[in-house]
Amino acid sequence: MATIGFIGLGNMGGPMALNLLKAGHALKGFDLSDEAVQRIVDAGGSKAASANEAATDVDVVVSMLPAGRHVKGVYLGDDGILAASRPGTLFIDCSTIDVDSAREVIAAAEAAGRPMVDAPVSGGVGGAAAGTLTFMVGGTADAFAKAQPFLEKMGKKIVHAGGAGNGQAAKICNNMLLGISMIGVCEAFALAEKLGVEHQTLFDISSTASGQCWSLTTYCPVPGPVPTSPANNDYKPGFAVDMMLKDLKLAQDAAGSSGAATPLGAAAAALYQQYADAGQGGADFSGIVRMLREMAGKA
Repeated sequence: MATIGFIGLGNMGGPMALNLLKAGHALKGFDLSDEAVQRIVDAGGSKAASANEAATDVDVVVSMLPAGRHVKGVYLGDDGILAASRPGTLFIDCSTIDVDSAREVIAAAEAAGRPMVDAPVSGGVGGAAAGTLTFMVGGTADAFAKAQPFLEKMGKKIVHAGGAGNGQAAKICNNMLLGISMIGVCEAFALAEKLGVEHQTLFDISSTASGQCWSLTTYCPVPGPVPTSPANNDYKPGFAVDMMLKDLKLAQDAAGSSGAATPLGAAAAALYQQYADAGQGGADFSGIVRMLREMAGKA
């Protein structure tokens, strides 16, 4: 069993850390929220007074932070966790951040003799609690091999996406596709309502026809056809609009820097920005169907 430092114990990081504890690892956690840290202590972990303390005298450090600037601020510099750790410490960053920041931090870790991977996740809070997350992992084959046993305690599917930063690249491509497809499904249901087609009827047809997709069959944005979808719980997340918007903006940044054409990705980002600006940033992203209905009413 390893000794693990875990930095960032929020809605995703907290359950992930608990799964590492359940697997028998020793774990000390750090978060700005005392309540989040206390949940780890109550489960048998220990409290780190700072991010640097969490990275000191451990075998592995896992981080789950909001954005690239936070990751660079925690990892880099003479007072960062790379400097505070001992040589050979394995670093696993599960944050969803921009590709350039991920590659910069991994390069610094490798230069310091610390293997590191970027390992953003898909699967939401439910997947974090159940240990069924998908990890998209970027880094060397050796670093991936070192990280895999720990990722397997937190997730169900672990995919090596290639070199440093490729985990982030795969994640933002996937979530751009998800954001686009959800809007398409929502538009189809909103149009069906106007044309007098029942929700269940459209679902029964499209779920077995060429319109079939995850946004329809697993996360249906209207109540009824998929009882476990947030549509049946007043669009409580789930995966919040603000989180989807963050990923869509990262995808647009990456498209701009790489010269890729993503017109539907740009349109999806604009629509989710409009929905967030209407005060719905904390709602589930599938709730954008409600905005589409309102837009139709104003047409």
